[in-house]
Parts: sequence; structure tokens; C-alpha cells
Amino acid sequence: MKQTDPALVLWDVDHTLVSIGGVSRSIYERAFSSVIGRPLRDLASMTGRTERAIITETLQLNDVEASPSLVSDFYSALGVAAQDLKGEMQSNGHSLPGVHEAISAFHGKRAVQSLVTGNIRSIAKAKLSAFGLADGIDLDVGGYGDDGSDRADLVRLARDRAEEKYRIAFPGKRTFIIGDTPHDIKGAHDAGAFAVGVATGSSPVEALRESGADLVLADLADSEALFEVIFDSRGI
Repeated sequence: MKQTDPALVLWDVDHTLVSIGGVSRSIYERAFSSVIGRPLRDLASMTGRTERAIITETLQLNDVEASPSLVSDFYSALGVAAQDLKGEMQSNGHSLPGVHEAISAFHGKRAVQSLVTGNIRSIAKAKLSAFGLADGIDLDVGGYGDDGSDRADLVRLARDRAEEKYRIAFPGKRTFIIGDTPHDIKGAHDAGAFAVGVATGSSPVEALRESGADLVLADLADSEALFEVIFDSRGI
């Protein structure tokens, strides 16, 4: 594998591309009230987890049986709530340093960009759209929080979807996972991908290095090192 081979770049969303403050809880409050018919009391921990795991535990914490049909209804309600709250995301959140430039820089190069995220697709789309980040990211070929609870499975699924759609192989470490937690790093390595840690979430640079990230960045404002590992000095 060479740097001139096509690359699959898979972004995490929360605290890698955007931060939306307390709006995440508001999304769950709206969805819970819509589906269950009463206010949300307890919300499961969300950091580094998939939507499937968060929903299941949240329902249990609120004394509700997490049946498959109820979880499916919750997915739909979350998507509606996220779309309705895009204005609050814009008011209370922000895109992270260098993100617009980093995503734009991949245009015109031999790379496919998508997501591997704990969010379901509809929430991810709402978050990216709120901050003008959706262009250039193919949401059809990502791995999402309703696809499973194991991030390595999400990476494998995103790779399979991208290879099927684009008829291009993205073997081994020509797949790049960019995320802000050790969960992202582990998921990348378990799937045989290249792991990039960005210290814009709750995990500092040292923690990302200790988790085994192949590359660690303080943020995406200076992404020269990222492009060096993906593209050779001639560009692609």
C-alpha cells in the first residue's frame, strides 16, 4: 500500500468536527417525551458510545423495557428532535478549529470522506448541516450508532459500503479514522485501520498517545501532519 493509493477518511462527529454543548441532552429529552409520554429523568453516559447503547441504557435507567420496536421508534424521534434543534446547535455550539479547512482540503484528491460515529445518520446529518460541514462528506457510506455497539464493526461496515459504492479497495491502513477518544483509536485498530487522535474532546494528547493512536494532533488547525500520512509530497 502506498500513499498514492485511494484513501477512505472516516470522521467522528462529536468533539472531533463539532461541539453542540448541552443540546445533546435536549435532543434526548424531546425524543423521550415523544416516545414514552413523560419527561426524561436519567440520561446514560454518552461519551464515546453509540446511539444504540445510549438509548438502551437510558430506557433502562428510566424503568422502560428497551424492546426492538421501541428502540426503532426512539431512533426516529431522535432524528426529528435533532432537525428541530439545529438552531439551538448553532446558538450553543460551534465547529472545531480547522475542521472546514481540513474537510475542504480533501476535495480533488483521491479520497472518500464519510463518518464513523456513535450518532445515528439523521443526527449526524443535522449536526454537520448546522455548521455547513455536510458538503464533501458522503453520508451514505458511513458507520452509525444504529449499526451496532462495537466501533470496529462500524469501521468495517463503512469500509464495505464505500468499497461497494465506489468500486475502490481501501485495504488496511488506507482507511483513516479521525476521532477524539480512545474508543475511536481502539475501533480503528481492531478493524485494521489507521487511527488519528485529535485532542479536542475530553481526552488530552497524552491519553490519545497512550491509547496507541498512530498520529495525535492537538486540533485540526494545523493539519499538515495529517495530510503527510495520507498523501505523498506530490499530492494525489
